[in-house]
Amino acid sequence: MTAFSDAAWQRTARLRQAIDALPFNTELAAGTLSRARFQDYILQDALYLGQYSRILLMAGVRGQDSETLRMFGACALEAVAVEQALHERYLTEFGVDPKRLADAEPSPDCLGYTSFLLATAYHEPWEVLVAALLPCFWIYWDVGTRVARHAAKDNPYRAWIDTYADEAFGEAVRTVIGITDKAAHATTEANRTKMMTAFIRSTQYEWLFWDGAYQQRGWPAL
Repeated sequence: MTAFSDAAWQRTARLRQAIDALPFNTELAAGTLSRARFQDYILQDALYLGQYSRILLMAGVRGQDSETLRMFGACALEAVAVEQALHERYLTEFGVDPKRLADAEPSPDCLGYTSFLLATAYHEPWEVLVAALLPCFWIYWDVGTRVARHAAKDNPYRAWIDTYADEAFGEAVRTVIGITDKAAHATTEANRTKMMTAFIRSTQYEWLFWDGAYQQRGWPAL
């Protein structure tokens, strides 16, 4: 039987190509992405991380063994430590006090993505939750390594590129892929179908998140 991760990666091939071709990612790779767009992205990504790290812990607690709890707990701590440091670096550079994040409002795309993940954590089987969490790991690793191959050393977004192209991050991605494949193999066909739907939906939200940052998409005015 084809591994779930292989099937999911193939199912989302066209969408992932569209993510690679988004102006946000092509301009980030070229180092020409506007400061304003990147600032909006970093702010929203920091808000997203606050929720995502909590959902990772929920995935660990809901897992079937202590190893799963340890792995997701470690991923949550790593996400908070490494990505928070990245966010704080850029927010400080932009003159935005990181402490003001508590007062910031999530964009429609950020709120939609985290709400979907939270709903999955509370209402769907554990296997479906793991599948929903995987794209955030895997697609960032894929984009980060792809951008790293072409970006100039003096790219102003080099810290972002290096974070997601780092081999330690890649190792975490491979671990989550392995857990997801194991979960898919052990569960029912009905749950595997739900897992695929969740993986696709999260991949679609990844597209929306980056596109929303580039378009600086916000809420309709009152």
